[in-house]
Amino acid sequence: MEDLIGRLKAANARIERRDGLLGEEMLERREAAALIPELAGRGLEGAHPDPGPTLDVGGQTVDRTEFAQETIVLRTGRPVLAILGDEAQLVFSDPESTVWESRLRDASAFLENAARAVGRIEVEGHDLAWLGTGWLVRPDVVVTNRHVAAEFGRHDGTSFVFKQGSSGSRMNASIDFLEEIGGTRDRTFRLDRILHIEDADGPDVAFVSVRPTREHSLATPIGLSTHSEDNEMVAVIGYPARDSRIPDQQLMDEIFGNVYNKKRLAPGQLIGSDPTSVRHDCSTLGGNSGSVVLSLKTGEAVGLHFAGRFLRSNFAVPGTIVRERLDEVLNGRTRQGPVRPSVPDGPTPTNHHAPAAPRPETKFSFVVPLRVTVEVGNPYPDGTAGDQATNGSASTTDTDEDVFTEAVAADYRDRLGYDETFLSTPVPLPVVTSGQDDVLAFTVDGNPEKVLRYEHFAVMMSRSRRLCLFSAVNIDGLQSISMARTGWRTDPRIPLGAQIRHECYGAEPKFSRGHMTRREDPVWGPNGAASKANADSMHVTNAVPQMQPFNGGVWLELENYALQNARKDDMRISVFTGPFLTPGDPTRFGVQIPTEFWKVIAFIHDGTGQLCATGYTMSQQDFLREEEFDFGKHKTSQRSIASIEQRTGLSFGPLAALDPLEDTEGLVSELTDVRQIRFVGR
Repeated sequence: MEDLIGRLKAANARIERRDGLLGEEMLERREAAALIPELAGRGLEGAHPDPGPTLDVGGQTVDRTEFAQETIVLRTGRPVLAILGDEAQLVFSDPESTVWESRLRDASAFLENAARAVGRIEVEGHDLAWLGTGWLVRPDVVVTNRHVAAEFGRHDGTSFVFKQGSSGSRMNASIDFLEEIGGTRDRTFRLDRILHIEDADGPDVAFVSVRPTREHSLATPIGLSTHSEDNEMVAVIGYPARDSRIPDQQLMDEIFGNVYNKKRLAPGQLIGSDPTSVRHDCSTLGGNSGSVVLSLKTGEAVGLHFAGRFLRSNFAVPGTIVRERLDEVLNGRTRQGPVRPSVPDGPTPTNHHAPAAPRPETKFSFVVPLRVTVEVGNPYPDGTAGDQATNGSASTTDTDEDVFTEAVAADYRDRLGYDETFLSTPVPLPVVTSGQDDVLAFTVDGNPEKVLRYEHFAVMMSRSRRLCLFSAVNIDGLQSISMARTGWRTDPRIPLGAQIRHECYGAEPKFSRGHMTRREDPVWGPNGAASKANADSMHVTNAVPQMQPFNGGVWLELENYALQNARKDDMRISVFTGPFLTPGDPTRFGVQIPTEFWKVIAFIHDGTGQLCATGYTMSQQDFLREEEFDFGKHKTSQRSIASIEQRTGLSFGPLAALDPLEDTEGLVSELTDVRQIRFVGR
């Protein structure tokens, strides 16, 4: 993975490249910071009089001076501001950006109107006190994300209703249009009726009616833009919350000033679009779900923010799609069943509210916090994620040229696949016990087959999902060889239509190709065999769509830790990995994306000399774009093999009986360190 300083430099370089005027100011800031190195520790969270030459950020040791210089530059390029309601001024503290100050002053009327219309969505009867952001899109209608509204609302078959809360009574939802830093006042309105929650296959949009009070009237709604332009100057207004999923917690605190849950404004640019989303480089966190992406040129909403990847990229539902869906909802033309995001061929005629002139009695200000803002975007300048030593390491950008077929079926005749006798005690391939009709069958040399055999590993495919049901590999730790990564390829033994090549893979918001058998695991033995295994691991049959941040932590270390506990005279293990393929998996880009994965590891234990087996699960639910409101952390869990068998419809033969978690109810043991793994019973 690219180092932190490298990512910060790349983030700065992207801003400078896209925005010449701001880039000149950032360059001046960098030169000034280099000339005054004693400023290096100023403003850094936890700095002390004698800080030393290095700084620990998210487990990485970085040069303190270089880190401070790059963050100073980034504060200039992408400031995060507080929104306050009682002063009509822009207050910029060090580092100052005259460029952004000028731009925001020019757009102050637009920003004031929008700030009054953006609020924090709060709920009673839920585990969380608040869920995300929403804003007025009509005089009495609030728009937010589907994944926010789905936390308190559901469809009962005829209409949308509020869910039952933890206390047994109906949940209540409201929106507070203040919740400012240092403020104690609120401007809260009840969300009294759920108008629409989009289907999971549609855009991440929901609409809720809001009821005014006798004491307060509602603000002027934000108009919806009919188009957007790349590099257009925008600002996101919403409520960033601390996000424990981000590994660099200290860096996050530096970026957001260790202040969360309050109304903030983050300026930036639009950096691209496709028919279903617009991308922007404003900084966001969980809690920004449902934020407005506001054009500084027109004061209209060019997007409804729905997801962000820390130090990577941010996404919003285009304003045209929000407009389209709102018109359908208000006119009673909502579609039933799965709905694909769509964009009208041209501007959709509709009556919408233009930004109102600023009210003389209303004042508000922007205050830059004393910490750095980090621009988002692909941290890998060449468009790839590198070659991580982990299951699921894959390219984040896979073009048509990245996938090829260079072989014919006959070239695989010498592949023996997974060896059931690899360990001193036989360990057979998993047997499909349910859903056998969904196993992809094919013919090789006139013989019916269901297992794709590769060098040192094998794959079984799902016919309906065109994805790996499971991949099984033999790993010899004593003969492991390091080899360079090759390109992705298809398997000529099965139809091209049975393999997912490009549909859901590519630059975000698309997915990475995540290895099931990780690339380095089968790469062992003589050079010829290792080379075949290395290339074989890059077949798309061995890949499943994954979000790039999915891999890491305990999941990353499972095979390595098992090898450490295997008999030291052979260092061999067998590993089975696959996705849980469920009907409820979300569909993205025409492909159902698995949200959870499983792994079963078998080896001869060095301490007991006996075969042992353990099972694990890992979810990417928190990494899917719709879950940005979820402030929780992803978890790797040790689970009973029996529970994995029940969920997958597979049988692991003798392994379930060897599992130290012997229950059939699926006992869960969450893992924060590989040393917590139970390989044998206690």
